[in-house]
Amino acid sequence: MPATVSLQIENLACIRDQRVLFEHLNLSLSGGQMLLVEGRNGSGKTSLLRIITGLKMAEEGEILWCGESIAKRGADYYEQVSYIGHHDGVKRDLTCLENLRLVQAMGKPSGIDLDLALERVNLYQYGDTPVSNLSAGQKRRLALARLIVTDSKIWILDEPFTSLDKASMGLFQSMFEEHLQTGGLIVMTSHHDIEMPGADLIRLDLSA
Repeated sequence: MPATVSLQIENLACIRDQRVLFEHLNLSLSGGQMLLVEGRNGSGKTSLLRIITGLKMAEEGEILWCGESIAKRGADYYEQVSYIGHHDGVKRDLTCLENLRLVQAMGKPSGIDLDLALERVNLYQYGDTPVSNLSAGQKRRLALARLIVTDSKIWILDEPFTSLDKASMGLFQSMFEEHLQTGGLIVMTSHHDIEMPGADLIRLDLSA
């Protein structure tokens, strides 16, 4: 049985340009759960994800990982996080394989063979291809392949389905379900319909 992990959002508030995006936000997640953050543009979805990653400070409140503030846990927490933002975050002048090796060098390798990781996202034949030669959808699939080459418990994903066709979206939804089944956590935003009937899905509407 996988070890239980937990993420708590306590009395969180975020202000941008002197405007309150959200405040008094409280939420608790445990391993195997997925949080889908929804809301209109400008409601604070990306800001919330960046606060959870530790990239942005909240005006009030804190994020707890397994009962302790992420500010105190520091590197121990960041090692548990894989973050995919609006941008793909891949190096254009490196090949697909070189990009994945770089990600592993910066995190905790999962042990998966890198060729197998590329095969899982339908990029096996592009291992030695520079990223600059890939299509937008292929770059996004490579970005998402980073999730499985490191051993991280929490995946934080900002519009992960950008540039993906329906088949690729289905592939990654299956990958997300596998992560949840092994006790991982997912926090994500998406304008696309999420079809994961077996997932323990919690919705948070920041426009409410």
